[in-house]
Amino acid sequence: MAFLSACDARSRRADLVFINGAEPETLDPAIITGQPEGRIVNALFEGLCAYDEDGQAIPGVAESWDISPDGRTYTFHIRPDAKWSDGRAVTAGDFVASWKRTLTPATGSQYNYQLFPVKNAQAFAEGKIADFSEVGVKALDEHSLAVELENPTPYFLELCAFPTLHPVRTDLIERMGDDWVKPEHFIGNGAFTLKSWRINDKIHLEKNPHYWNRDRVALESVDVLPISDANVAFNFYASGLADLVMDKGLAPPALLDELKKQPWFHAAPFLGIYFLRYNCQRGPFADERVRRAFSLAVDKRRIVEKITRAGELPAPGFVPPGIPGYAGTDGLPFDPAGAKALLAEAGFPGGKGFPLVNYLYSKSELNEAVAVELQSMWRETLGVNVNLVRQEWKVYLNSLSLLDYDIARSSWVGDYPDPNTFLDMFLTGGGNNRTGWSSVEYDRLIADSARELDPAKRLDTLRQAEDLLVKSAVAVAPIYYYVGIQLYDPAKLDGIKANVLDEHPIRAIRRK
Repeated sequence: MAFLSACDARSRRADLVFINGAEPETLDPAIITGQPEGRIVNALFEGLCAYDEDGQAIPGVAESWDISPDGRTYTFHIRPDAKWSDGRAVTAGDFVASWKRTLTPATGSQYNYQLFPVKNAQAFAEGKIADFSEVGVKALDEHSLAVELENPTPYFLELCAFPTLHPVRTDLIERMGDDWVKPEHFIGNGAFTLKSWRINDKIHLEKNPHYWNRDRVALESVDVLPISDANVAFNFYASGLADLVMDKGLAPPALLDELKKQPWFHAAPFLGIYFLRYNCQRGPFADERVRRAFSLAVDKRRIVEKITRAGELPAPGFVPPGIPGYAGTDGLPFDPAGAKALLAEAGFPGGKGFPLVNYLYSKSELNEAVAVELQSMWRETLGVNVNLVRQEWKVYLNSLSLLDYDIARSSWVGDYPDPNTFLDMFLTGGGNNRTGWSSVEYDRLIADSARELDPAKRLDTLRQAEDLLVKSAVAVAPIYYYVGIQLYDPAKLDGIKANVLDEHPIRAIRRK
């Protein structure tokens, strides 16, 4: 039956066909870490809150909530008409069970720290307490969920819209194991449900008849195409095989000057950064002087003017502009002379004796062009040869997690409009740290910011942490701030708006 369903899905064009970038690593909300996965997961599941087309957190499964005067306790009221795609009611207990699963170490969630604002969540995740009843999430009844936080968290409602906090059917997972995300078993609570998934072909979604807000969902079916090559993506769009290209790296760099003149080319800044990770535990990059030398040798302006060319800004710091009240670090300058002197001080004058190291990046034309440019800069300035290693998305993510690289291309898109979403991932042992870097001082600053009630002092503490990350320890090298790019005809599609989180929920898209 599943096979027949898949064949039927292939025989007709969906209401929306969109190109999403790489083949998803998984569709498990607790496991995903990438933006391509997040777009699909947000269509298949819904949290207590959800993002609208303006990138604002709005009521989702929870129709309303109460917040205690001290800002530490939230009581969410779950919609009585919220249902799973099999018709069963979504309950407060589903959130308790799902958050427990995400925090359980055996699940392997690299994003479980998004739940750490909840009282004792971190202690449970780290095995310091074993009784989950001590964690600050309780089902008061089927439709009331109480959440107690460690400290007031100004972005907690935004977290409640993030995939890591989405509910899943833990009873299904217990029965099916990893197979629960296959179309024939899948149960979600979002605007769409998973009908077929053909690897390296397409994912077919259909409107969920049990979704509480189904009357406001205009699309009946969606095909998601996993295309990571910019030229192939553009050809699909230009020939009418796709209605929408929705990934920041899928505009062919060679065509950008002409594309920017077209009414169907849309670009706007958002909270996203293209940066380099250094493996601080391996080879020469265990030496901070080497990391600093490589960072000082990068001419960021040359990259945005020669390669990206869509209006991106060179990135001095790790946190992009656009967050009210936050003034980040001024970062490291382009300083070839300083870079050469530091490398010599580290024992490699003019690059002599420097071992062959690898630069890891995921497959895309843009990443390829940036990699070649960086390779040239390091050769010109430092006299070192860097080997370029290109990997498919899933393999690349695994290499990052295993620290199987020397330097790696990376990107990060803010999960909520606050500096913390860019900085807390570099805590010691953080699932998304992926640098091997650890700093007691950095951990202290992030912890202090979480406890600070004065907004100005809190932001200043986060700025100190960013300064340490980028200028002192040089665990990462910011390159440029992203510009979000979509290709679509505004005369045919509606419901897609530029916003600082680059959130474009599929449930909000409409055909004209």
